Parts: sequence; C-alpha cells; structure tokens
Amino acid sequence: MTTTVRPVRTYRRPLVLLGLAVAVVLAVALSLAIGAQWLRPAEVWQAVTDPDPASPATAIVRELRLPRTVLGVLVGLSLGAAGALMQGHTRNPLADPGLLGISAGASFAVVIGFQLGAGGLGGYIWFAFAGALLASVAVFGIASGRRGGPTPVTLALAGMAISALLASFTQSILLADDASLNVFRFWVVGSLSGRDATVAAQVAPFIAAGLLLALANAPALNALGLGEDIARALGQRVFLARATGVAAIVLLAGAATAAAGPIGFLGLIVPHVARSFVGPDHRWLVPCSALAGATLLLVADVLGRIVVSPGELQTGIVLAAVGAPFFVHLVRSRRGAVKL
Repeated sequence: MTTTVRPVRTYRRPLVLLGLAVAVVLAVALSLAIGAQWLRPAEVWQAVTDPDPASPATAIVRELRLPRTVLGVLVGLSLGAAGALMQGHTRNPLADPGLLGISAGASFAVVIGFQLGAGGLGGYIWFAFAGALLASVAVFGIASGRRGGPTPVTLALAGMAISALLASFTQSILLADDASLNVFRFWVVGSLSGRDATVAAQVAPFIAAGLLLALANAPALNALGLGEDIARALGQRVFLARATGVAAIVLLAGAATAAAGPIGFLGLIVPHVARSFVGPDHRWLVPCSALAGATLLLVADVLGRIVVSPGELQTGIVLAAVGAPFFVHLVRSRRGAVKL
C-alpha cells in the first residue's frame, strides 16, 4: 500500500492523544445532556455524582443516557482500534472490520438465534458474538492455506468470500420468516438505543482483552508494513503477529457488532483521520484511532437525537451519511491507491 503521509513531529503525538482523550470526555458530556429533553450541565453533574431519586434528571441520566453512553464509548473504542488493525494487516486503506466476515457472521448467527427463540438483546448478543468469532476463524483458516500463514491478499479474498456466502444464507432465512425479518431490521441498522447497562457489562471483558491485544500487536504491525521478509529478518514471528492481530479484531469488532449491530464506516474513517495527525506508527495510531472512534460514535449518536427531534435517527444511519462521501473520496483519491 502506498499512501502519502505528512511528516509528523514526534512531540505532537502525545498532544494529539491527550486532545482526543479530552474530546471523548466532551462527547460523553454532550451524550448525557442532549436528547428529547435537554439538561443543564449542573443537572447532569448532580445526577452522576449526587443523584436525587425524586429528580427527573436523575432518572433520565442514570437509567437511559448513562448506559447508552458507556456502551457508545466501548463500541467506538473497539471499532476504531479494529479498523486501524484491519487496515494495517491487510495493507488496504479501504478495509474495515467487516472485511474479515465479522458483520456477516454476526448477522447470520443473530438470525439463527431468532429461529431458536432467543429472546431480547441479552439472548441473541451471544449468538452474534459466536457468529463473528466462527466466521473470522474460518476466514483466517482459509487465508492461511498450506504455505505457512495468511497474507493481506488472501485475508481480503477469504473475507469477501465468507461474507458473501453467509449473507446469502441470512437472506434466504429472512425471506421465509417475516417475524425474524422485523426484529433483524432493527438490529442490523446499528444503534445504541434500547441497550441497558447489562449489555455493556456483557461485552466489556471482551473489549478490554481486545484492546490489550491490539496495543501489544501494534509494534509488530510496524515491522509487517515493511514486508514479511523484512519483518522476519527483524526477528518478528509473522504468523504469531497475524494471529494476534486477527484475535484482537475478532474480540473488538465481534463484541461491538454483537452489542450495537453492524455499524459501518467508523472503522474505515477514523484510522485515516488519526493517521493524518500521528503518522503511520501503529504504536500511536491504534490508541488514537480508538479514542477518535469513541468520539465520532458519540457525536453521531447525539446528532441522531437532534436532527429529527423529538424522534431519533439511528447511529448507523448517521455514520453512513458521513462515511459514504468519505469512502467515495478515498476511492477516487490517489492517496487511497492500493499497492500490495
């Protein structure tokens, strides 16, 4: 892959990371304050630090907006970091976590869960995570082949093949079952609404493990970016590095997709934005992409509450409206040219 990245002065990177952390805090504050009923900062602060059971603001913040905001942070961190890893491992600037079959696997498993009578989000979230895991393992196994390990090309091709196969199975089931189709349409659009605190608690351990693996995998990605032969000469164990990266992507994107549905474009956009500020060093790119992902997802969720107030536009739709033009620009730009 050849991309033109402006030189980045190393002293800027900690400042960018700190700035993104502040942006996440501000986005959290907006998410807690803005909705069908706007709250003053003092009301939000009191509801979080010194809740009054008789106050309507306390009920709104602690029962509705706080669980949704926490889940938004977790999902945004996950998809941002997973996107940076996906683009690094495939050396494809147009890649996002769905390229490994994660979204297709989760969607197919959710439909199976509907057929088996899984009730509510708490029931089918585990089907979604299991489907994402199995699809990604299948992609990694097919891409590895007989010659020692996966390559960027085989990962992308295997991911597209598995995604197309599972999508056809999913559509076949849905066409024959109107009840499953009605429930699936709400999940597949991608949303943070309707999720209580138990959903964040269920996926948090997987996301924490995925983030740790992603940070551990970042130095190896710098070596892999020079080519596998050079990476081996530098002492990198290429197969282990690829396996660690895929495991991190599966945990991060699988848990996020299971909790909030297949939210598109986030994993595609934020690594490019972060790269323009901190450069291609994955030791900085991965954490900055994670923080940028959390910020963008919360801002998109807040915008969805505003633009059709007092109704609500789902987060996945808002991100699609932002991400589609960005994707077109990336495809048309010379800076997005792929060279494997």
